[in-house]
Amino acid sequence: MRHATSIRALVIDDEVENADLFKLILSKEGYQVTSLTDPTQAVGELKAHDYHLVVLDMMMPQMSGTEVLREIRKWDDDIAVIVATGYPTVDSAVESLKLSASDYVKKPVEPAVFIETVRNVLSKKGISRDPEADLHRNIGRFIREGRTGQSLTLKQLARRTGLSVSLLSQIERAESSASISSLYKIAAALKVPMAELFGDT
Repeated sequence: MRHATSIRALVIDDEVENADLFKLILSKEGYQVTSLTDPTQAVGELKAHDYHLVVLDMMMPQMSGTEVLREIRKWDDDIAVIVATGYPTVDSAVESLKLSASDYVKKPVEPAVFIETVRNVLSKKGISRDPEADLHRNIGRFIREGRTGQSLTLKQLARRTGLSVSLLSQIERAESSASISSLYKIAAALKVPMAELFGDT
C-alpha cells in the first residue's frame, strides 16, 4: 500500500457551512484540505494541484454534482470521489456510481462514519496516512476471521499457539503488534501459510 504522508483533499460544496465542516473534520485527521464553493472551478483546481480525494456535494445551483463529477472523470478517471447529499435518491446514487463515484454519504454527516468512509475509499486506492496501522488491522482481521471460520475461541487458539488469550485479543484488535514468532505460531495453528496473514497489503 502506498503511503501518502500528506493526503490532499478537495471539498466542493456551495454552502460555506458544509464546506467548512468537511474541511474541519478532514483537517483534524491530518489531511490537507482545500475547499471550493464554486463548482465551476473544480476541474481547474484539480488540474493545478495534485489531489488524492474529492468530496463533492450533489445539489449545487451553478452545476449539479453529477455534472461536476462527469467533468472530473473526463480529466481524471482514477481520483477518489465521495459524493455527499442531504437528499439522496436512487437516481442520484445510480448516476454517481455510473460515473465511478468511490462512495456516497448522507448529509448531515456523522464525523466518525465520514472519516471511516474516507479511509476505506483511500485504502482501496492504495493510499494510507498510517500504513503500519493498516497492516496491523489487516493482520488482526485475518486472524479473527480465520479463527471464527474454524469455530475456535481465543482460549482454544491460545492453547494451540502457547500465546496468551490477552495477547491474541490485542493482536486481533490491532492494539499490539505481533512478533514474527507469534505470527508463525498463529499461522501454524490456523493451518495457513504465514504470508496469508499479511493479505494484499
